[in-house]
Amino acid sequence: MIRILSTKKLQANQKQFLLNAGFAVVEADFIRVTYLPFQLQAVADNLIITSQNGVKALAQHPEVQDVRRKPVFCVGSKTADLLDEHGFTVQEIADSAQELAEVIVSDYADETFTFFSSTIRRNELPMALLEADVELNEIEVYETEPTPQKVGTFDGILFFSPSGVQSFLSANEITNEMCFCIGKTTATELEKTTANIVIANQPSVENTIIQAINYFKK
Repeated sequence: MIRILSTKKLQANQKQFLLNAGFAVVEADFIRVTYLPFQLQAVADNLIITSQNGVKALAQHPEVQDVRRKPVFCVGSKTADLLDEHGFTVQEIADSAQELAEVIVSDYADETFTFFSSTIRRNELPMALLEADVELNEIEVYETEPTPQKVGTFDGILFFSPSGVQSFLSANEITNEMCFCIGKTTATELEKTTANIVIANQPSVENTIIQAINYFKK
């Protein structure tokens, strides 16, 4: 039986995809997210949100109505769906932070932006905008903490963030396992360790799972 490790707890229907395919599934949260207190001050004309956690943190702010009508630039269709559920207006969607930066620099360089980010975030997007002289400020809205744990051996491992990769590797090694990544930035973090990588076609948990099923069923 194929053994799969998910580096975050899955929703019941997501896990069922793997069980229906005949896989044995182990789940463990390798990062912990904590929403931070923050002030909605000096918010620019446009918002940047690169994760669902960023949406959730902003949506629960008591003054969210002050910024809800500002256009949002986001990463991933799931993030966009969640923004829509909370009444935000999505202006642009990209599959990665790097691609989102390219869209902003190409088409919106004269606009101003506020990036709602994690305490741990990659530099590609802010650096790209800085280098292009796009006006950007940043508000940290959630904290990402590693929660590493030692696990056994698996046929496949599902990864959903660069910080999840870092947390996993701080307690484990990757040898022959096939790694399935939600996106390119997560894969980039893994490439330092292994070449056994499959990247999801769309940056979603479901598509990452589908890649694993397709790989082992072929």
